[in-house]
Amino acid sequence: MPKSLGQEILFTILMVFVMVYAMICYNIALATGGMTNSVFLLAFHELPIMAPVAFVLDFFIVGPIAKKITFSKFNAEITNPVFIILSISICSIWLMCPLMSLTATILFKGGFQKEMVSIWLQTTALNYPMATFWQLLFAGPLVRTIFGLIFKN
Repeated sequence: MPKSLGQEILFTILMVFVMVYAMICYNIALATGGMTNSVFLLAFHELPIMAPVAFVLDFFIVGPIAKKITFSKFNAEITNPVFIILSISICSIWLMCPLMSLTATILFKGGFQKEMVSIWLQTTALNYPMATFWQLLFAGPLVRTIFGLIFKN
């Protein structure tokens, strides 16, 4: 877990890259009818737009809220760290998924139109299972491992 502002920024950058890139790939695959090699390249077109949005949302809004919720429910001194990690991750998914789905709806799915709310809700509903799976079983463990290797002490 990050212990300084610099570490928090690096951790957030790593997590944003791993999560946003994967979710962009997932959404492109949904839109094009399946996963192909070209999806991996197409995702790099959206990444420079979506990654900064995700960083700002996570670092300044969602992260602090997720931690506040977590530490209002768990005492860090006596709680198994796994429960702290899972709680922060789940709270982050719970908040980030609709916010990033809204951003994608506005920027890539027709923007402000009469069906915008329906498109946003559908996008959010389709993204929640993947975001949850990816965060809990891949991105979270990967980023924490990389982060732990960088900051061994």
